[in-house]
Amino acid sequence: MLLEVRHLHKAFGGNQAVNDVSFNLQAGELLALIGPNGAGKSTTFNLVNGQLAPDSGGITLDGVSLLGRQPHDLWRMGVSRTFQIAQTFGSLTVAENVQMALLSADGQSLSPWQRATRYRRDEALALLAQVHLEDQASRPCNALAYGDVKRLELAMALANQPRLLLMDEPTAGMAPDERHALMDLTRRLVTQRGVAVLFTEHSMDVVFEHADRVLVMARGALIAGGTPTQIQADPQVQAVYFGSGKTFGKASAPRTSETTQAIASADATTATAPTTGAAP
Repeated sequence: MLLEVRHLHKAFGGNQAVNDVSFNLQAGELLALIGPNGAGKSTTFNLVNGQLAPDSGGITLDGVSLLGRQPHDLWRMGVSRTFQIAQTFGSLTVAENVQMALLSADGQSLSPWQRATRYRRDEALALLAQVHLEDQASRPCNALAYGDVKRLELAMALANQPRLLLMDEPTAGMAPDERHALMDLTRRLVTQRGVAVLFTEHSMDVVFEHADRVLVMARGALIAGGTPTQIQADPQVQAVYFGSGKTFGKASAPRTSETTQAIASADATTATAPTTGAAP
């Protein structure tokens, strides 16, 4: 098992944000972590990515503990991530953004007046080709459409040849077709590279169509885990999101906004757990 999370606990004052959470993730698997706002999924995600330290419990990658390591240390161990709001350099070209990620993966940096124009450019272009952005390599990043920025961020996340990819709300702010295109691309890259992916997501159409397994949190604890079909049919999960007597829509018609709207409505009635941390 690539990633093992064991008995995580995290409290903020009197609020037990994460309570005895355990799960595994294997190479080549897409695992979704979902739950209403305040469920503890963001805190759990930030415990795994090193932005927060657990009060107790363990996290290992291939048997090596990740506890106490900073995000930049995890990056160099093969743990990569994307953000709900894409983290790119708007003033640099598309290719230079990837070259900066390659520099970071090598443990190097540039002086403020230098540019990454020549650094491992062929490798940067190869990564851009994998996300279908090679024809925009010379464009300024701030000229890209938002869907293209998200694809660029994915290319940057691949610069350290990750074994584990953490994706925080990867399709946030995207149109339905863009959401599924990004996740289709992620699936293809995961299959090719054998990367394990843990992602949080509010769009249930994305979760049910693209995840191999789904973990559901409520009130700081895991309440269910299984395939998308199993989670859709789980009465406890349905009650958490909709109240009793209502169910998720069928997975055979995932590319609509109805479920997303239902989740947003459920989230609006739930308090948000505090989280901290900054981008690596």
